[in-house]
Amino acid sequence: MKRRIGIILLAVLLLGAIAFFTFAPGVVENSANKVAPTELKVRARAEALHKTLDVADMHADSLLWKRDLLKRSDRGQVDLPRLQAGHYALQVFSSVTKAPRNQNYDGNSGDTDKVTALVIADMQPVRTWNSLLERSLYHAEKLKRFAARSDGQMRVITTAADLDKLVADRLAGRPVVGAMLSIEGLQDLEGRLDNLDRLYAAGFRMAGLAHFFDNDVSGSMHGIAKGGLTPLGRQVVARMEKLGMVVDVAHASHETVAELIAIARRPLVSSHGGVQATCKVNRNLTDAEIRGVARTGGVIGIGYWDGAICSTRPDDVAKAIAHVRDLVGIDHVGLGSDFDGAVTTQFDASQVIAVTQALIDRGFSDDDIRKVMGGNVIRVLTAGIKPGA
Repeated sequence: MKRRIGIILLAVLLLGAIAFFTFAPGVVENSANKVAPTELKVRARAEALHKTLDVADMHADSLLWKRDLLKRSDRGQVDLPRLQAGHYALQVFSSVTKAPRNQNYDGNSGDTDKVTALVIADMQPVRTWNSLLERSLYHAEKLKRFAARSDGQMRVITTAADLDKLVADRLAGRPVVGAMLSIEGLQDLEGRLDNLDRLYAAGFRMAGLAHFFDNDVSGSMHGIAKGGLTPLGRQVVARMEKLGMVVDVAHASHETVAELIAIARRPLVSSHGGVQATCKVNRNLTDAEIRGVARTGGVIGIGYWDGAICSTRPDDVAKAIAHVRDLVGIDHVGLGSDFDGAVTTQFDASQVIAVTQALIDRGFSDDDIRKVMGGNVIRVLTAGIKPGA
């Protein structure tokens, strides 16, 4: 009898574990990445123009979640079918390796991590359970597997020549989407400069120095000390510029952003966020920071969620874009959605035409819309991923 009860209990536990690992990742993502039900009004001019665009977005966290990006999903905000429906030429996919529990925009320590639980629930390889470096390397493998299974519809971009060919192939009518790897916070270096070369070899071509907490590379806008570059951080920046990895100032502390602007020899980007002139949130860029990034030849990526634009309205995306244009010129602003980054938006990748319509409503010309929706990002990334001297 006891043996029978033991078997039943074991079976119940086994079924519970199967249910947890099967359903928990989806439940978590459904609560994190939301598209608010909103009627988006798009008129004929926007529809005609958007069909001719090569959209490029500098930041999506889709690799964090347990989802087949080759299949259209009712979860999240990005997958290949939705990118194709949105006329994307390029999506930059970030590697998120660590995020503090109860994270906020004001002050977080790096003592806790809520990503580890998701890594285990997703049944990722054991090597990723306690290594941030291995989490990023796994994300690179994951993206490459998606591209290999995509029948040529998704292509991993690692060189400027890859980007040139992508643009040419799309001009010839091929619906291919480029995918580039980025890193959200270089805590995944685990304190070692040589790990940057391992990440570069795995295909990463952009990196933000910090995420939601200070690390051993730089301070974060959301950290405790919010300091500048560390000695390791200065070595990292120099090595990134030599390899051909774009330096991303998103999430970096204001002290770090100032230092990066002062020492940068290659174009900087702010991959996703907003501007304080239209949304006074500490993670958004000041006018001085916008001017500094523009002086390097870089580009500011505007996001679509409340923390970036103080709403989720497409018109407020366009409002922030217009501010950057008016301050430093049309060549220095683009898209940085933060799709699948635990944000709520009014539209997903398939509906990014909402931004095209909002730009039209604000009087942007067709040529300027082409630059904002993709041309500027592709141009800057093409220059940024060429190895330096």
